[in-house]
Amino acid sequence: MLLTRRMEFSSSHRLWRGEWDDARNHAVFGRHAGPVSHGHNYELEVTVDGSVDGETGMVIDLKRLKDVMDAEIGERFDHRDLNDDTGLFERQQPTAEVFAGVIFGLLDRALPDGMLSYVTLRPTPDYEVEARR
Repeated sequence: MLLTRRMEFSSSHRLWRGEWDDARNHAVFGRHAGPVSHGHNYELEVTVDGSVDGETGMVIDLKRLKDVMDAEIGERFDHRDLNDDTGLFERQQPTAEVFAGVIFGLLDRALPDGMLSYVTLRPTPDYEVEARR
């Protein structure tokens, strides 16, 4: 059984490598390149996989899943600059692909072993990134 819970949060980031010149940064990162952050209103879907418990009728308690998502994602990333406020993107660019992988890792460690199936991250309504095992 797959169960999906959604949340929204806002974060800013910049796609910029200080050791590259302006031309290379703009060639690689396009219009999102810049030494100044820009923001996104992210939508996150977290999908867990498990058997329905015969006693409770649930795969996971939705409140427990919400609490994990709030603690691991909301409190860490909402209204934060990914580059400057999290310490998670010092060696890698906070692209949607990398960010989805970071989110997957955080949630995977916080949920029961093997329960997390995948996460879907939407930085804008017209594209999404999915991170899975």
